[in-house]
Amino acid sequence: MGPLLALASALCYGIVDFVGGLLSRKAHFAAVTFLGQLGGLLLAGSAALLLPADAVRPADLLWGALSGVGSGAAMHFLNRGLSHGAMSVVVPVSAVTGVALSVVCGVLLGDRPTAVAWLGITLFGPALWMVCRGGPEGGSPDDGGGVPDGLLASAGVALQYIALAQAGASSGLWPVAAGRAAAVLVLLPTAARHPRRLLLPAVRTVQALLVGAGAALGLILYLLAVQRQLLAVAVVLASLYPALPVILGLALLDERLSRRQLLGLMGAGVATVLLSLG
Repeated sequence: MGPLLALASALCYGIVDFVGGLLSRKAHFAAVTFLGQLGGLLLAGSAALLLPADAVRPADLLWGALSGVGSGAAMHFLNRGLSHGAMSVVVPVSAVTGVALSVVCGVLLGDRPTAVAWLGITLFGPALWMVCRGGPEGGSPDDGGGVPDGLLASAGVALQYIALAQAGASSGLWPVAAGRAAAVLVLLPTAARHPRRLLLPAVRTVQALLVGAGAALGLILYLLAVQRQLLAVAVVLASLYPALPVILGLALLDERLSRRQLLGLMGAGVATVLLSLG
């Protein structure tokens, strides 16, 4: 069940990054990010109220809040990068670097992946990079841009995953809700400096809220996954999300799949099977 939950989390984040990236090119990225975290807070808070928790410990809420600081930073820099850089550059930089940091920290915290799982982890990084950096032949804006933002986002991604994994299962989904509240607070000063940016058309406001709700759902699925398997494996499987924007780009944006991307997709598939078996 753990691998399936992690893959479902990847599916949510893939859709969120694709839609959020497109939206950040039509509206200011700071507005998309802040409104998105509000949407995530609404969903996570509602889910936490609906699903019972055995015992909500302050330490678990603090871990959730720290995870939210990472989430807020990750989405801020990711959306900023996507607003002017190519998805096939920004997203994989944030994902691959974030995976590396998360896996290393997971091992330092006591994870002991099997040899099969290590093989999948080793294969995953190059495969994911080939999928998303293979260079869609249809062209994309500013192919070399957004890399610094992607690197900054990767630190937030790693913090988000590592901190949330420390929350106990007895707290239910309250750590995720605490994280969304912390993310809103972290992003509030930036939003308050330019309040007019938040005045988006109604349709785009709803879209931004839904994007954030989708990201919160992805994080909920990740939390449930990491409670059932090793942190390193859950992070790697959840980080398959960059492949989806590439596939959606092929289907909806008339991009073409390069040979390198095809090989990367095959490698990512093999890595997923190995991690599931491990």
